[in-house]
Amino acid sequence: MEFTHLDEQGKAKMVDVGGKDVTTRTAFATGKIILPTKILEAILDNSVPKGDVFSVARVAGIMGAKNTASLIPMCHPLLINSCSVDFKIDKENSLIEAICTVRVDGKTGVEMEALTGVSIALLTIYDMCKGIDKGMTITDILLEKKTGGKSGIYERSKL
Repeated sequence: MEFTHLDEQGKAKMVDVGGKDVTTRTAFATGKIILPTKILEAILDNSVPKGDVFSVARVAGIMGAKNTASLIPMCHPLLINSCSVDFKIDKENSLIEAICTVRVDGKTGVEMEALTGVSIALLTIYDMCKGIDKGMTITDILLEKKTGGKSGIYERSKL
């Protein structure tokens, strides 16, 4: 088996994507934060002392996606065409699901950007709400779907 991020001497290297074709590539990732009911209520009432949680977390997630190459050593810097971060509220289970979708026309995929966007959005929710209660759990950060590139479409199977 050949390791793409190691040279002949076993030293770390960035993969050369110069010979790859430019294609439209998308990635869609999700993640969840489980919160005490009082935190979810404060978020929905917009009464969290640090401000509008969804607005700040959305911007943070987009910034995280845009800065992925600064955080993960072997990721290529990408000129992202679009990035969105959205949220679904599940009151019954007291959780928020973050959804990040990223698109690029490039030579390498945006899976890491979508996963980073979700992670940073959820971490921001935690940061903004930890003064109320630190008993939150970030979980289930998943790549749901990706398109484009040599490997084509990947879609997580629903069990």
